[in-house]
Amino acid sequence: MTARFISSLLLIVAMAVPALADTPAEKREKILVMREEVLAELFDQRPQARAEIDEAEGYAVFSNVGVQIFLLGGGGGRGVVRDVKTGQDTFMKMATASVGIGLGIKDFRAVFIFHSRDALADFTKHGWDMTGEADAAARSGNKGGEIGEAASVRKKVSVYQFTDGGLMLQASLHGTKYWQDDKLNAVGQ
Repeated sequence: MTARFISSLLLIVAMAVPALADTPAEKREKILVMREEVLAELFDQRPQARAEIDEAEGYAVFSNVGVQIFLLGGGGGRGVVRDVKTGQDTFMKMATASVGIGLGIKDFRAVFIFHSRDALADFTKHGWDMTGEADAAARSGNKGGEIGEAASVRKKVSVYQFTDGGLMLQASLHGTKYWQDDKLNAVGQ
């Protein structure tokens, strides 16, 4: 194994360990804070997104760390889906696997805007999304970065993606699974 690969794995483990120690209530709070920060950045850079969300059935905000090492990649994260009509939040997890050419680590945020009730219900119930992606992104602190509108296989869904940190050059096909986080959605925890 290369030193870069080992360093990448250690970075992912180091980022995940603090999250393992949090209580469900602390994890929910961190996700809600992340949601507000990401939405503020989205509205600052794409003001029209506020009207999209106001008119939508719901939206989701996710935080994800991804690694691409030559032909294989993967990642994981958490987020929350908001039903605009009912005000209900559903906490979710996500995992990504990719095949393609690339190298690097990318910490990114994604905002999904659901324009139909069926799209919102399908996402929270089934949670699959397959996307093809080619990107080059770099960000360190407040320097660099990207915001992009990704193509989604789902109909009636807009997707905005932000790079929060890292360096990634890739051209790959991603398969992402989103599913409800039973522990964070349990009442009284």
